[in-house]
Amino acid sequence: MTANHSSSSTEPTRSDWAARDLRCLWHPFTQQAEWQPLVIVAGDGNYLIDEHGQRYLDGVSSLWANLHGHGHPRINAAIADQLGKLSHSTLLGLSHPPSIELGERLVALAPPGLSRVFYSDSGSTAVEVALKMAFQFHQHGGDSKRQRFLALHNAYHGDTLGSVSVGGIDLFHRLFSPLLFHTERVTASIDALEAAFAQHGPELAAFVVEPLIQGAAGMLLQPPGFLQAARSLCDQHGVLLIADEVATGFGRTGKMFACEHVGVSPDFLCVAKGLSGGYLPLAATLTTEPIYQRFLGRRSDLKTFFHGHTFTGNPLGCAAALGSLQVFEEEQVLASLPGKIATLTRALDVAFGLHRHVREIRQIGLMVGIELGQDNQRPFPPELALGARVCEQVRRHGVILRPLGDVLVLMPPLSITLDELRHLVDATRRALDEVLASLDRSQP
Repeated sequence: MTANHSSSSTEPTRSDWAARDLRCLWHPFTQQAEWQPLVIVAGDGNYLIDEHGQRYLDGVSSLWANLHGHGHPRINAAIADQLGKLSHSTLLGLSHPPSIELGERLVALAPPGLSRVFYSDSGSTAVEVALKMAFQFHQHGGDSKRQRFLALHNAYHGDTLGSVSVGGIDLFHRLFSPLLFHTERVTASIDALEAAFAQHGPELAAFVVEPLIQGAAGMLLQPPGFLQAARSLCDQHGVLLIADEVATGFGRTGKMFACEHVGVSPDFLCVAKGLSGGYLPLAATLTTEPIYQRFLGRRSDLKTFFHGHTFTGNPLGCAAALGSLQVFEEEQVLASLPGKIATLTRALDVAFGLHRHVREIRQIGLMVGIELGQDNQRPFPPELALGARVCEQVRRHGVILRPLGDVLVLMPPLSITLDELRHLVDATRRALDEVLASLDRSQP
């Protein structure tokens, strides 16, 4: 997979791209007063290439989405083949083969009991769909008092108002609190979860959770048995379980879905990001037959799920997803992961295990959070923006990273090689030490 870097005299120069960006674009989660564009013009396997021709290992999979590398021939061919047939047709009252084929594949891959697939466009909308379905399910069943949701402290489930309502990261969500519906909060411990169900069980529609690990919260791991306890408590109290696998799905944890590690089947499974291999916007909310059946009736019964998106189940996105699943099979991707995970674990321990400014290393599969601190007790002052500085510095070593505060996140493509994994960790360590040395020199 080789990128074509040929250019013509009519193409903008490198300075033109950055200047034009700053004149017209507004980037997500970016303080533009303190930022300069890095303009990416090509992708080649596990690497991104900027306007200068500099190659960078894609250490966060283009925001946790890319699975098999950029420009994979199998996925490229799947999209090109579909493009020659049908680029888009609505799923509102119509259907098309790629959406049907992908739905069949997802049902076959998902935890047992999940039999229906509702498409949308992003992780936020996948969760939004689950929240609305859960609420409407109880309303149709005559259990109208179930109007609240339970979620973890520091949860992140997306940026639409419904998904923000079940989120719990003050930095992202506090400003919008007047617009949000009330959500009950619980810490990630079994005792706290049991207490929350005992107190609020009869009024809960669903418990929404990222299985095993909270991604945007800083890669926070849940205690053993937590997800199993959640499943059991939901069953005891008549509450639906929503598993947000937008970040954890499609091999990130070492299995296709994180729920598989502990044998839990949720009532809703939300997927996006890696669903299309990281190529095109596509999301899905999977649910069970009993939930689906409660929405059936005559049109006049008004049981229809009145929710949808223009590009729901877009044929090109579905084709990309089918191509990605084909790569999983042909390249035995899941079978290759245990060796990569072990290599990453060893490299992290050597590079950061005894580092005096690393408070904790949190890892499941190829998802890693390296929490920085002055020592085991004290974080760095937030005005230092240490995580951001390290991620800027690591570009000098040919790696792209993006932090979560002072947590350095590593989430490489599943296609990363063992040597690339070692380089990813080594470059991160070097960048951290260089930034710390620079701070030491600046002290009076």
